[in-house]
Amino acid sequence: MAIALTLLGVSILLLAGTAIWLARTMKWINEKTIDDTFFRLPLAERIALRSDIEKKARIISVIMLPLSKLGVRIPVTDFEGTKVPGVCTPDAMQFAKDYHPGPEDVFVATQMKCGTTWMQQIVHQILTKGEGELTDEGHPHLYAISPWIESRGAVRLENAPLISGRRIVKTHLGTNLCPYSPEAKFIYVVRHPAACLASAVDFVSMLAGVMAPQDNFCDWFCSDDMWWRSWPEHVEGWWQWSQERDNVLFIHYEAMLESPAEKLAEIAKFLEVELNEQELANAVEKSSYQYMKDNENLFEMSPPTPMNAGSKSYFVSGKKDRGKDISPQDHERVIEFCKKRLEGATYPVAQFYPDVV
Repeated sequence: MAIALTLLGVSILLLAGTAIWLARTMKWINEKTIDDTFFRLPLAERIALRSDIEKKARIISVIMLPLSKLGVRIPVTDFEGTKVPGVCTPDAMQFAKDYHPGPEDVFVATQMKCGTTWMQQIVHQILTKGEGELTDEGHPHLYAISPWIESRGAVRLENAPLISGRRIVKTHLGTNLCPYSPEAKFIYVVRHPAACLASAVDFVSMLAGVMAPQDNFCDWFCSDDMWWRSWPEHVEGWWQWSQERDNVLFIHYEAMLESPAEKLAEIAKFLEVELNEQELANAVEKSSYQYMKDNENLFEMSPPTPMNAGSKSYFVSGKKDRGKDISPQDHERVIEFCKKRLEGATYPVAQFYPDVV
């Protein structure tokens, strides 16, 4: 009996000690990564901090595993019927919805994992005429200059620097919530839905680890629980805006892969920036997949997550046929879901993604 009580007491102390360590560690990680705190650090300090957090994350993921088995997941915000990750707090969502864009604002909008960071860098390079550099002496990271308007995961909008007189604003909001003004510019990037899912699986697994939204990503993707609304709804809303409003440019990810110089020239014209041949070539090179992959520490869109060890690279694959990385069954299901949801829509899916039809 005495031995049992002793073991119980030791277990209680261990659990209490673990809970205290976890609470303190999570608080420390939050302080080191909130808003653009992480992204403002010099490169060497970011690398060191990431390594430190990832070591602690390995322990945290083990602690979180039993909770994930019970169905506990990372926080999700439900804002007016739109589900978003917890980093997009209700206050941040309300701020985004109520914001009035000005002529200095260039919005880069996408459903998640459809080329967001790529387009942010493209706009950055166009505005700087291919001379934009992210360095410790200037702006140390893309997310130290480009706010994510509905999230606290980057520089706050009010603190964001102007790049050649323009502010590069990231958003995943659909047209039901995205703030609009005829004074601002909006660039929307769409990617094949199967490729979008494949990339989302890698990305969310990397960030959330065992606390991912749910076990079956395809179930999540093909539902109204998908963050920022479903792919068909998202694309249809932005397509309609692009057809009705001349300050909204609709770009296909695959077209950028096939003709990067041509598409960058189109975007530059839309932004009313004149580029000579050398400036365009520099902008194309500095926004290429290889350049961004080689300089990943300047473009990773999330600070270290406490939910896993972050062992995967942020840039997994920018290839056109990314959709082949999911199972044939999931691929077929995504196609059928989008096909059904796009019935009667104005977006000409047959022209761009004939397999969805």
